Amino acid sequence: MITRNGNTVQVSGSLTMATVSKLYGSGLPPQGASSLVVDLAQVEAVDSSAVSLMLSWLREAQHNNINLCFSHVPDNLSSLAKLYGVAESLPLCPAE
Repeated sequence: MITRNGNTVQVSGSLTMATVSKLYGSGLPPQGASSLVVDLAQVEAVDSSAVSLMLSWLREAQHNNINLCFSHVPDNLSSLAKLYGVAESLPLCPAE
């Protein structure tokens, strides 16, 4: 599930093959923002499709000139991104 609060997009639940296709279709909700924070603190489960979704959102943001960063990335998602060699391509938000 995705909810929007200002320039923060809160993602919750599972980011797995069973759920990400719906999120791909809905896209990232920029609503005129020049920057977005994708907060993953409430993500409960991930698989490799979560990494693909993050890369897709990053491409979409770049295409729309939106500065995007990811916050509260779960450790298992960070590990998958490192495993696939894309961790450094995913911008993390500065520590608050």
